[in-house]
Amino acid sequence: MLALWDTTGNEVVRKLASERRNAGGVASGLALNLVVIVDEGRVRQVEDAATIAAASHPCRLLVVSRGPVAGVDAATANAKNRLDAEIVVGGRLGPCEAVIMRMHGRLALHSESVVMPLLAPDVPVVTWWHGCPPEHIAYDPLGVVAERRVTDIAQCPDPAAALRQRALDYAPGDTDLSWTRLTGWRALIAGAFDTASAGALSATVHAAAGDPLGALLRGWIIARMGIPVQLAEVSGALHGVDFALADGGSLSLHSTGDGMALLRKSGSLDQVLPLVERRLGEVLAEELQRLDADQPYAAALAAATGVANLGDRASTRTHIWQDPAWEPVAA
Repeated sequence: MLALWDTTGNEVVRKLASERRNAGGVASGLALNLVVIVDEGRVRQVEDAATIAAASHPCRLLVVSRGPVAGVDAATANAKNRLDAEIVVGGRLGPCEAVIMRMHGRLALHSESVVMPLLAPDVPVVTWWHGCPPEHIAYDPLGVVAERRVTDIAQCPDPAAALRQRALDYAPGDTDLSWTRLTGWRALIAGAFDTASAGALSATVHAAAGDPLGALLRGWIIARMGIPVQLAEVSGALHGVDFALADGGSLSLHSTGDGMALLRKSGSLDQVLPLVERRLGEVLAEELQRLDADQPYAAALAAATGVANLGDRASTRTHIWQDPAWEPVAA
């Protein structure tokens, strides 16, 4: 690891090139650029997740931690513009080249000026907000330059409101890790209906009010099956789903709370199936498998929020300048 304190963007670019030469790094071996916006206290979580994801998706990891912006309030009036960086090529992050940048003062508003020269050429850019994303992704230039944009509304104070905002602000190429965490549920439900005696007439999702997983599962069922889906409120995480079948039978899938799920179908013996809660890095690795628009996610998000025609929108955005020292910009 090479640490650079109170440095410049040009110096970071030069030192990264030097470290890559010393380590024998080859840019053509990288599958993508992964740009991460994260609070300082969660940088280690990002490193751990990226190490897991990089095992199947070698990447250049560019982590941006933005400190207080000068001029927002009295406490930040004298905040100094400063860039500190750590460069890691291989080592503890495995097949991952990483630059962890801590930006202070007004520099935090122009992080793209440091990040853009560090992007590996000729490979896609994925931007991930490990924390509550901006209200409008176009406010963040690091989101505008990316082909894929990964959010995690479970990190927001009000996930239900954040889910609707993701729909209002959606563009093809957006996705959310709450959707990715539903992969196990969706696979089990699809598998159960492969051998079901009849189609579904209606469904009930058991989840906490405001739980984004419950909302997206409900939206997915509506989008895929075209049936009415109710939400039955329970405490805690997504618990399960019940289906009423056209032949009068029923089908249900419920978590047992120990990494397993109980599947019950009329006329069949109960089955216990794996429903393992995955680590953040494993969820991220799955999301990095695709770099095109996730149409099933768009359909589920539209059905969950009532915001229609998400897939018909333009996939590109134009950056909207927003200075936190000013009044908010109207979208």
